[in-house]
Amino acid sequence: MTSPGILGDLITINNTTTQILPLTTTILPLCVFNILWPSKICSHTLLSWSIFHELMSLDVISFHCGEIIFSYSVELTDQQKEFQQLARRFAREEMIPVAAAYDRSGEYPFPIIKKAWELGLVNGHIPQEYGGLGLSIFDSCLITEELAYACTGMQTAIEANSLGQMPVILAGSDAQKKKYLGRMTEEPLMCAYCVTEPGAGSDVAGIKTRAVKMGDEYVVNGQKMWITNGGKANWYFLLARTEADPKCPASKAFTGFIVDADTPGIQPGRKEMNMGQRCSDTRGITFEDVRIPKENVLITEGAGFKIAMGAFDNTRPPVAAGATGLAQRALDEATNYALERKTFGKAIAEHQAVSFLLAEMAMKVELARMAYQRSAWERDQGRRNTYYASIAKAFAGDIANQVASDAVQIFGGNGFNSEYPVEKLMRDAKIYQIYEGTAQIQRLIIAREHLGRFQK
Repeated sequence: MTSPGILGDLITINNTTTQILPLTTTILPLCVFNILWPSKICSHTLLSWSIFHELMSLDVISFHCGEIIFSYSVELTDQQKEFQQLARRFAREEMIPVAAAYDRSGEYPFPIIKKAWELGLVNGHIPQEYGGLGLSIFDSCLITEELAYACTGMQTAIEANSLGQMPVILAGSDAQKKKYLGRMTEEPLMCAYCVTEPGAGSDVAGIKTRAVKMGDEYVVNGQKMWITNGGKANWYFLLARTEADPKCPASKAFTGFIVDADTPGIQPGRKEMNMGQRCSDTRGITFEDVRIPKENVLITEGAGFKIAMGAFDNTRPPVAAGATGLAQRALDEATNYALERKTFGKAIAEHQAVSFLLAEMAMKVELARMAYQRSAWERDQGRRNTYYASIAKAFAGDIANQVASDAVQIFGGNGFNSEYPVEKLMRDAKIYQIYEGTAQIQRLIIAREHLGRFQK
């Protein structure tokens, strides 16, 4: 392929050379092309309809700064469809029937998790060399959306494994991966990501938990808070300060550790009774003179902050997928109800006020799905996806809340009643604007990444 430039340049498609046509022909607006092919596009590159149709027929071609490159296709592979259908059947047949009961009791859904693990719906992202399926981020997102459609409380309990494992996948030694990832493919074990503290949520650099090296061990003291799977995990990823100097930059002040949950000195607190996602296990954890062997340090002392933050580029797309799954469920429930409920002699879906609200909900869900798929695809290509991951996480989290609230509105009084499913969806949705980086933190990241493109 040759690289297109301004009008009159030649591009080669399927071994056929075509000229970019002059402005006398019908020109496809750049904004439309940019939406269909979400890559950067040179402002001087104009495409005629004829060339556009040829490019579209290839399905995997896009423009990037004036060059033709391969891009992603929205058509799923047969394998992806199989995983999606497997997760969908499991969600409908196993999760939805018991979701309300688990929400009322707050009981940890281990029987459901065990069944999901047996089907390969848990830990699929673990590399094949350590016993996993080695699924891509995109593939994992497809599964996550389907499970979240049924119950985000159960899905979050499952997804917490991904967050806890990701630092080990990204930064663990071969021995660490074999020991801690390999065993999770042999039995349904859980893990957790221990970073947040009572005084350090969004401000990760404010972490107070200390790890002091003593011989061949590190002695840890401190308290963590809001740890998903905190009381059910078999091991933790722990971020602790190893540099006493408060002026030391975060990039050098913290170290990442793998900590076995049965290590003496670890004291899980009580399970928190939260607004939503109630069957997910969330609690504080106290570390009192906990001794960790130096072999459990990830990479080296001082590398922990980068490891902990780097995990989010891989885990925020699935979080966005979970929010999208919840939003899709809310839309489906509201649509079915609107077609059945009658007022003034006709279904409320036939009233423009309701039909337009459903249309807005549908638009939001589709765009949230596109956002998480783009962010996952970028990461799977080996590219830094921080910008897209934060966009997906922020947008899908907001959409989940908006669509769930609109679903309650369409249900009217019934939507406010726990006998109907949408009030649970509304409660469950809120956390998507809080965990794994608040909606405000995502906007800080997006602004930083966006402005950085112009300030180079």
